[in-house]
Amino acid sequence: MPHKNDAKPRGRPRAFDERAVVAAARDAFWDKGLANVSLDAIAEKTGVARPSLAAAFGDKRDLYLRAVALFAEDLRAAVTAKMSGSRSLREELTAFYEAGVELYLSGAHGPRGCLAVCTMPSEAVESADVREGLKAMIDAADEAFFHRFKRTLPERAARARAEIAGAILHSLALRARAGTPKRDLKAMIREGVDLLCAG
Repeated sequence: MPHKNDAKPRGRPRAFDERAVVAAARDAFWDKGLANVSLDAIAEKTGVARPSLAAAFGDKRDLYLRAVALFAEDLRAAVTAKMSGSRSLREELTAFYEAGVELYLSGAHGPRGCLAVCTMPSEAVESADVREGLKAMIDAADEAFFHRFKRTLPERAARARAEIAGAILHSLALRARAGTPKRDLKAMIREGVDLLCAG
């Protein structure tokens, strides 16, 4: 039974869009990593006072994990859109990887790669939450590829090929962050898709 004091929420409703703030924080962390972004910088970027950020999201690591969760949500949507099975495996893999490369090469301070692959590993050393988040992102990518491969392959073969497909995706992210030219990344996509679609 609800308590009589639960009829009305306490305090005033927040006067800012939480998703927009998390998206702005995600972009800041994506460009500079967790260590190089402060709550003060996010407050300045979003126009939301630091005490309000802390009240809504907790500390900087909590906000970082929220940003990673938003990134994961967007990734799942992209996988659903690009790898639905409506086209050939070759076409869908190529479109997915090429969209990934366009994203990885974007950024305010140069190519930013993948938020998870390029910013989480160093934080995962000392943070169990970040480590679990990184593993979840890797597993999610593998699972998305697996669901596509199992349409045409036995489960064991589909699982193995999905892990290779994930490894190619992560390598593209790291290479983009390192400054590899787009033409070389596209060549890697062609070779990788040939490998994944062979036999």
